Amino acid sequence: MTNRLHRPTPDELDPAQRELYETITGGPRAAGPSPFALVDAAGRLNGPFNAMLLAPELGQALQALGAAIRYRSSLSPRVREMAVLAVAARWDSEFERHAHEPAGRAAGLTEDELAALRGGSVPTLADRAEAAAMELVSALLDGDADEVTYTHAVAAVGERAVFELTTLVGYYATLALQLRVFRVV
Repeated sequence: MTNRLHRPTPDELDPAQRELYETITGGPRAAGPSPFALVDAAGRLNGPFNAMLLAPELGQALQALGAAIRYRSSLSPRVREMAVLAVAARWDSEFERHAHEPAGRAAGLTEDELAALRGGSVPTLADRAEAAAMELVSALLDGDADEVTYTHAVAAVGERAVFELTTLVGYYATLALQLRVFRVV
């Protein structure tokens, strides 16, 4: 499968693209350990970020949402990474798996938990809040949360986390779709 998009080097970017590029490469994603390189040796953006250059104004909003989900949400790193990997499995997103399995390991996910997620299943979770969060994620990936699932999730993790999980699932589903359409691997 070949990438469908041109991957411009930094010197090929127009001013709006350059601003987005600098936001991504100079923001929190670049500040700490990353499960994948944001740029290649020529400075071209990797992963979903290159596609964002097609519409820099929309790309700015999308990358800001992703940064908020990753760096400013109340979700635990384990729950966040399990949810991302559940989306990756549902959309068969190789890149999201590649990027987030190492992050999941760093967050404490076991190889058995990663294998379950990779296979499209929710791992057996002893933690009540984690189990409720992942029950909600599974329901969202099926299209909606029934009253029992919603009530259980709110009781276990709170309304804020339910909102954050719905946002996370929508964001990573958007990325998975873009990664698939533009053939980013």
